[in-house]
Amino acid sequence: MSVRVRIAPSPTGNLHIGTARTAVFNYLFARHHGGKFILRIEDTDLERSRPEYTDNILSGLRWLGLNWDEGPFFQSQRLHLYREAVQKLLDQGLAYRCYTTSEELDALRERQKARNEAPRYDNRHRNLTPEQRTAFEAEGRSAVIRFKIDDGREIVWNDLVRGQMSWRGSDLGGDMVIARASAEGIGQPLYNFVVVVDDIDMQITHVIRGEDHIANTAKQILLYEALGAKIPEFAHTPLILNQEGRKLSKRDGVTSISDFEKMGFTAEGLVNYMTLLGWSAPDSTQEIFTLEAAAKEFTFERVNKAGAKFDWDKLDWLNSQYVHHMPVDQLTDLLIPVWETAGYTFSGGRERPWLEQLVSLIAASLTRLVDAVAMSKMFFTDGVELTEEGSAQLQQEGVKATLQGIITALENQSELSADSAQEIIKQVVKEQKVKKGLVMRSLRAALTGDVHGPDLIQSWLLLNQIGLDKPRLNQAIN
Repeated sequence: MSVRVRIAPSPTGNLHIGTARTAVFNYLFARHHGGKFILRIEDTDLERSRPEYTDNILSGLRWLGLNWDEGPFFQSQRLHLYREAVQKLLDQGLAYRCYTTSEELDALRERQKARNEAPRYDNRHRNLTPEQRTAFEAEGRSAVIRFKIDDGREIVWNDLVRGQMSWRGSDLGGDMVIARASAEGIGQPLYNFVVVVDDIDMQITHVIRGEDHIANTAKQILLYEALGAKIPEFAHTPLILNQEGRKLSKRDGVTSISDFEKMGFTAEGLVNYMTLLGWSAPDSTQEIFTLEAAAKEFTFERVNKAGAKFDWDKLDWLNSQYVHHMPVDQLTDLLIPVWETAGYTFSGGRERPWLEQLVSLIAASLTRLVDAVAMSKMFFTDGVELTEEGSAQLQQEGVKATLQGIITALENQSELSADSAQEIIKQVVKEQKVKKGLVMRSLRAALTGDVHGPDLIQSWLLLNQIGLDKPRLNQAIN
């Protein structure tokens, strides 16, 4: 059997991390088995679906490296298939037209609520005569299409994550609406129905999705059977939880993939982290995975049933590992748009070779890409912002003479190098009869505004190349 899986996001919002993690698991399973990963856009909610959300979903999946083999298919372009399938069930007597009004349904729910009963449709129009249907239509009522559900039926399936699952037909809320009302006959088909029609048409072998879809599975199995199709295997993955153990939502802050990108996470770091949200490798100590490496190991036997708590510290750590080991030219490509967004410009000697030197200087200190903005600000602005410690350092006795000594020594240098910079520091220490630590801290404070930061000599060389070192030394003296 050739494995065929799908990710089917709805374009009613940006690509959510929960949907993206589901996409990761589908992708890994497909690649593990040499199968197909299919993208379907479930845009039958015409009122809430937006093209900008579709664009966000497509770009987010591409950014993560989750490249699909077929699609994207759009449900809005496949309405004829759904209506044909609805008509098939009507013709076979497995579905029927229901004329119950919203007011009648509200009254039914109120009666059930008063009796402490679970809300369910009472199937009152399941066996209408032709005369009754004609009378309802004469009243101006339009009909939804309902699928017949046998209350006595037990629906059983073997979930690849959770083992044997069962659901009673009597717990499914009565006969299910599969298409909205329409004066023209069959209205807009609904989610649980179109999903099944699409999965049959696309020959989906495995449905991999979040555990919040378990209740839908029983209904959908009945629809597969009614349409005479083979039932796919199901795998219901654990939800992503916040620190309080509740489902991660917008209330918890950032949840969309595009927001994670804006926060400075790399695609490789984020997708690695999502791989570990609910799955563990056979070697439990291994945490750094490319998609290709994870696909070789991925099985549902190692997917947890319990929810996976989102851990920002773990994500930061994983992201830092990718940043620290990334080739300088690749990291520079990622940081240029980050700097541009911050308003930094690349003039006055700040061309590509200089930028790569800057990246080499700060890379080991980065956790997220956006950290580069604050960390490199001193290289993109004329002046410096003194910290409290930096200001205190420049006010110490002997500092001005020390800095003047450095300026004098610089005037005798045609070109500053790492070796000549070290020689200047030694020379000033000897001439001023001060400790090397005083010279180093004072030089750093004058050049960067602080007494802490990246390698001093390399920082000095970069500032010298763009002509900012002497002005800052003079500013510190004056």
